[in-house]
Amino acid sequence: MPAGVSWGQYISFSISAMLSMLAGSQLVHLQYKPLIDLHKYIEKELQHLPPDVQNKIRQELKDEGVLK
Repeated sequence: MPAGVSWGQYISFSISAMLSMLAGSQLVHLQYKPLIDLHKYIEKELQHLPPDVQNKIRQELKDEGVLK
């Protein structure tokens, strides 16, 4: 094992690191709500595309539930 640690220590460290990363990302999403205005950014970027492509992408995003 790396650095001369046992399998148990290596696995417990890996699990605790993974759980802390998951908890941190969940905290960011609960506190800052980064996806709450995603539709505004999508609409802004769609304005740079031709109208036929905009309509196609909008329809696909509505079918997937990303846009309302």
